[in-house]
Amino acid sequence: MNIGVVSLGCAKNLVDTEVMLGILGGAGYSIVSDPQEADIIIVNTCAFIDSAKEESIQTVLEMAAYKKGRCRLLILCGCLAERYHDEILQELPEVDAVVGTGDYVKIAEVIRRATEGEKVVLHGHMNDDLPEESRLLSTPGYMAYLKIADGCDNCCTYCIIPKLRGRFRSRPMGEIVREAEGLVASGVRELIVIAQDTSRYGIDLYGEYALPTLLHKLCAIKDVHWVRVLYLYPEMITEALIETFCREEKLVNYMDIPIQHASDAVLRRMGRHLTHVQLLDLITRLKSRIPGLVLRTTVIAGFPGETEEDFSQLLSFVKQMRFDRLGAFPYSQEEGTPAARLDGQLPEEVKVARAEEILAAQADISLALQQEKIGSVVEVLVEGYDEESLMYYGRSSGDAPEVDNTVYFAAEDEIAIGSFVLVEILTAEEYELVGRAVPEEE
Repeated sequence: MNIGVVSLGCAKNLVDTEVMLGILGGAGYSIVSDPQEADIIIVNTCAFIDSAKEESIQTVLEMAAYKKGRCRLLILCGCLAERYHDEILQELPEVDAVVGTGDYVKIAEVIRRATEGEKVVLHGHMNDDLPEESRLLSTPGYMAYLKIADGCDNCCTYCIIPKLRGRFRSRPMGEIVREAEGLVASGVRELIVIAQDTSRYGIDLYGEYALPTLLHKLCAIKDVHWVRVLYLYPEMITEALIETFCREEKLVNYMDIPIQHASDAVLRRMGRHLTHVQLLDLITRLKSRIPGLVLRTTVIAGFPGETEEDFSQLLSFVKQMRFDRLGAFPYSQEEGTPAARLDGQLPEEVKVARAEEILAAQADISLALQQEKIGSVVEVLVEGYDEESLMYYGRSSGDAPEVDNTVYFAAEDEIAIGSFVLVEILTAEEYELVGRAVPEEE
């Protein structure tokens, strides 16, 4: 039988999807990209904020339409399934099985039971029985995400993730390194290390923050070119981790550190543990210690009780720190979270306006930082060719896939997708650089 899969949400969810694809491929199912050709459709959903829930529900409804044709089973997996397992079967009768965040490794069994007519509902099992057989990558062959842990212990008041993903659970280091070695042997040149909180890695297994040790082992893999780390919680950035970034050449000087706010009053209500002064000290120290560091962060605007003064402090902090990459989001009041019950909930238009003001300030910062690169030569991972502009495009070491900037460049000779080239930057816009490939003889 043919299986079609739609994966929504974050990269961590995508890895879960790839594990399911590997399990199903090993069980003899064929994977198809066109849902019209699928006998079974799986939607791996996100439920982090309202917009993600809406996208998930809309996608499920779109996939349900294929049951009028070839599709026999529609299976809903992931965070939406974990969060609303009972409501889903009542509200979406087209769904034949519901599989929560800890049960996706049982997908072959779920399909067997659903095929026999059972309405399968699995949830509440936050285990880590990840099979070690190869994932079926859905990313381009030159890059792969490497999930090193699941769950979260930070319990920020606005976030539903601990309820959906459970406590923080690290994967054993040897298992991670074996997976990474297999990925690199298959042609992967960029490993992107992910978890809900990568900086906490190892504390539950080894009694200490073991991310530096893991990164040393990953960088020692012979043919890996870039190792990138996402989702570093600021309070767990240790001296050992900073030293690792300074010492390891393959570890790109890129840190994704969601700060969420800069007002002490708001940070306390968010359940965050660093103060304005501590965040200022951390970011200043990172920029001074790690040459060429690219910093990415995210912030939330319009958190309950956020005053004009709180917001002004956040906006001033963003302008002062001049983050290389920044995402700003209006606060989403998520049921089941402590923040949803706080007084001082702000009107939607206020939250949106504040987020847009931060993004406008960041656009000016980004343009200035981009223009500073004119005349420099950067290494670029080639990701494709744009027929309209007749240029190749790709990412620098300072750009994570999907969320960051793009480099466009002209080249005299044909260049292989997935290769690394040097590009001289000639012009710059807020989120794009344009240049030319530097011939090897130069």
